[in-house]
Amino acid sequence: MKRRKSFHITAAIFTGLVLGILFGLFMPGRYEFLLPAVELVSSLYMNALRMMIYPLVFCSLIVGIQGIGSVSATGRVGGQAVLYFTATTLFASLLGLFLPKALNLGAGITIEMAEANVEATQFTSLMDTVKNLIPSNPMASFANGDMLQVLVFAIIVGIACLSLGEKAAPFVRVAEAVNDISVKIVSVVMYFTPIGVFCSIAGVIYANGTDTVIAVGAVLIALYVTMFLYILIVYGGIVKLIGKCGLRTFFSTVLPAALNAFGTCSSSATLPISKRCADELGVPNEISSLALPLGATINMDAVSVVMSFMIVFFANACGVEVSFSLLAVVLLSNTLLSIGTPGVPGGAIASFAALASIAGLPAGIMGVYISVNTLCDMGATCCNVLGDLACSVAMKETVRLDAPAEPLRPAEAVH
Repeated sequence: MKRRKSFHITAAIFTGLVLGILFGLFMPGRYEFLLPAVELVSSLYMNALRMMIYPLVFCSLIVGIQGIGSVSATGRVGGQAVLYFTATTLFASLLGLFLPKALNLGAGITIEMAEANVEATQFTSLMDTVKNLIPSNPMASFANGDMLQVLVFAIIVGIACLSLGEKAAPFVRVAEAVNDISVKIVSVVMYFTPIGVFCSIAGVIYANGTDTVIAVGAVLIALYVTMFLYILIVYGGIVKLIGKCGLRTFFSTVLPAALNAFGTCSSSATLPISKRCADELGVPNEISSLALPLGATINMDAVSVVMSFMIVFFANACGVEVSFSLLAVVLLSNTLLSIGTPGVPGGAIASFAALASIAGLPAGIMGVYISVNTLCDMGATCCNVLGDLACSVAMKETVRLDAPAEPLRPAEAVH
């Protein structure tokens, strides 16, 4: 019955996605008076999801660490997740390094540039990145949406609770209660996801228009085919060979998260739905509570592919030569830029401005890139979210969790 309910929700979300695309195409000149209502519903849906992101991540991580049972086991979970995301990002970067050059994207195409005033993301050293991991003001990290700092703060608090044992039991019970409340609210929001996705994707299609889609159709088709094959071969292989999970079971279960990520362009807003999908796949909370938020923060496989495709496309269209060595520098810079970047719509625009400057591209391309950024971001977000879930499924088989000590399970008395 649970599987049947999940199928109905997935079908409803897919229907909302398709109808939203069609409505966005037919809206100009006919139904533009409905645009304010569409944007209002889209904003309400996104806010409802974002409302629960940080309570769910923070409390789920604390509860998960208590379930892991030891500091060393917590380190194994986090270490394996980081190793997984690093390996897949490296593979995606290598793919992005050679494939766009081999396809010669943008050759023979002339694009009309439009100026756009975008402030490029500033590069920071590795030491500065490490220094900023620990928040000086945790409340400001929550308010500013700094997921990486929230993760670090939650890990610190969780390990402290683990060390204190029974003394921290009251706080752990509160964290468990907030986690259960967050999951319940997300379950209710799930029923409104088809409407939210419909309004989100309709606004995206209306804003871009068919002319923009057609103008960069070739690179978008190549990009989406590449990401589809990457999902099927790389993530599918990981799930099948390491996670010991059937591909049909995996993809049918995670489809709600994938469709929500595609429609909203936000991996952070999809976190609550991803967590629910991981639970349905049997991934322990001790693993998913750490791997999924970490993936939403540092897993940028698809972003590496998107950036390399767009850099090569614009370089060929503008007659700028981009060598393999320069493209490698661009992809390395993109990896450094993406660490800790919030997974929200439009988050890649400032990063692309910095990367385009490194590649020596004219500033006028930013106007064109901004017009297609969301179209690229939809597929990239969907790909990254599926990568986070594939990691969780694989770690279910590779991580050995210690049995928690008896005093650290105050929830047993409650349940």
